[in-house]
Amino acid sequence: MSLKTERIANMLVREISDILQNEVYDKDIRFVTITAIKVDTDLSLAQVYCTMFNKENKDKCIKELNQAKGFIKTELAKRKLEIRKIPDLRFIYDESIEYG
Repeated sequence: MSLKTERIANMLVREISDILQNEVYDKDIRFVTITAIKVDTDLSLAQVYCTMFNKENKDKCIKELNQAKGFIKTELAKRKLEIRKIPDLRFIYDESIEYG
């Protein structure tokens, strides 16, 4: 990953975590932790890896996150970030923590 995409990924982790904690009112989505983000080199797609407190409802939670990605992208656009175009978000459950 280049320095630019790594910097953008770190910025997106901070901002998406803040949005999920302060702006989203769904209690299932509120306790999601963003572990990593992989951004494509052309900045068109960001794969957001996340874990959650309640692992029994992880499929439902990932589905709700992917449905709320339009709202999250809108909130990111309102925050005047350093990028011109907000990448498309794809939420994926991070299984590396359980594996570790």
